[in-house]
Amino acid sequence: FPPLDGIVEAFPKEKSLKNELKVTVRPLEKNDHQALFDFFKAVPENERLFIKHKVQNQEVIESWCRNIDFEKDFPILALNEEGQIVAACTLHQNGVGWKRHIGRVSVFVHPEFRRKGLAYALVEDVMGVSRQLGLEKLEAEFVAEQGRAMKVFAMLGFSDLVHLPKYVMDMRGKHHDYLLMGIMLTTDIEYAGVGG
Repeated sequence: FPPLDGIVEAFPKEKSLKNELKVTVRPLEKNDHQALFDFFKAVPENERLFIKHKVQNQEVIESWCRNIDFEKDFPILALNEEGQIVAACTLHQNGVGWKRHIGRVSVFVHPEFRRKGLAYALVEDVMGVSRQLGLEKLEAEFVAEQGRAMKVFAMLGFSDLVHLPKYVMDMRGKHHDYLLMGIMLTTDIEYAGVGG
């Protein structure tokens, strides 16, 4: 796999989104722990039920920021002009084994900054990073209640791979349908040849 240095150096990126929202997109840094904790505190409790980690625990967030390993997880953040984290998107990589060519994407957007194109913009950036890293496929996991998020991924070219009724259980013990979406990543060379 190519080194990450050139990929990290492509950030920060400035983006203008809907409703004149301007954000800076960059990878997670060690000093982001308080801002990231505040970001996850704003995620409604019913949505936090579907996050695999205890993000309401400050020690978990501090550990993430202390132990950044871009070869395993590549988290990018969108910050508004006040420096507040308004969205976070992570590329999770397997690194070794039979799924090493497949990445998994997760994305969260602050409730006050939704419907502005943030999820789309960040997932698109992560897809670009994934191509540069030589990944062949990307996956994203959902529960049935995340219909709006699934529409964003569908617009980016992801399609349904698996639908398992009442397969996963949230933190309260309630069962939900599990959905897996995926996309084959074209390399930049293949991408340039489309339609030609």
